[in-house]
Amino acid sequence: MMVNTNELKAMIIRRGFILEDLSKEVGINRVSLSKKINNKCEFKASEILRMQRVLQLSNADRDSIFFNIDVI
Repeated sequence: MMVNTNELKAMIIRRGFILEDLSKEVGINRVSLSKKINNKCEFKASEILRMQRVLQLSNADRDSIFFNIDVI
């Protein structure tokens, strides 16, 4: 399943994060996080939950970003 990159990047910006700070908060190194956001690697379930907590995503937002099967 692919991440909705545009929606995730918009949410990161809305929450006032830059990639380096977000990576520290989530516990993923910056390069790995960038690859995951850009669908080069997949997020683990535990990483998705940490992203949800840090970005304060509702379950609907989380599902739309990480589990949307319509993302190309």
